[in-house]
Amino acid sequence: MSNEKKQLDYFSIDGVIGGNQEWFRNLVMYMGGCAAATACDCCIYFALRRGLQNLYPFDIENLNKEDYIQFGMKMKPYIKPRVGGVKKLSMFIEGFGAYLEDTAEEAGENISEYRMEGFSGKHTAEEAAEAIKEQIDAGFPVPYLMLRHKNPKYKDFVWHWFLCYGYEKKDEDFLITVATYGESTTFSLKDLWNTGYEERGGLILYRNRE
Repeated sequence: MSNEKKQLDYFSIDGVIGGNQEWFRNLVMYMGGCAAATACDCCIYFALRRGLQNLYPFDIENLNKEDYIQFGMKMKPYIKPRVGGVKKLSMFIEGFGAYLEDTAEEAGENISEYRMEGFSGKHTAEEAAEAIKEQIDAGFPVPYLMLRHKNPKYKDFVWHWFLCYGYEKKDEDFLITVATYGESTTFSLKDLWNTGYEERGGLILYRNRE
């Protein structure tokens, strides 16, 4: 496998990578707002890098922690933290899809240019690598849901949504760069994907509407 890499031009807020769920003052968002935070981060990326500024209701040229906290509360009704968590891809697609539709309505134009589809964790790690590469090559970050994992080194990513924004094909491995909790981390996708459990999460893929 040849060495090949790409990383999206991501964003930072007050000196950290992306947003941070731990900024939320609302207890249920602090504990279980990872899906909503992932949707917020997608909106900021689309506003900054794809010209869809109406997706972010604050000053996109002045990203800051306070606005991000308020944005999280705006997203909360769409992707509600709940008992058991936002544990299905369909829950994210339905909730974030509703936000995109409402935002398009408010803007008086169709800015929800993209449709979403779920990519189940039942796929192989090789298929997941192809899907992630295709998305990032097309300029889309990839929301990633991981439920459980046998390896304790991934404990901070269990029952958690985060955003993948880079990849590197390295020798026989496929590495992904992800953002969550205001930090960037690089993982071997094969190790992360093969959780050892039957119940799997998966990815959200963005497609241009026909």
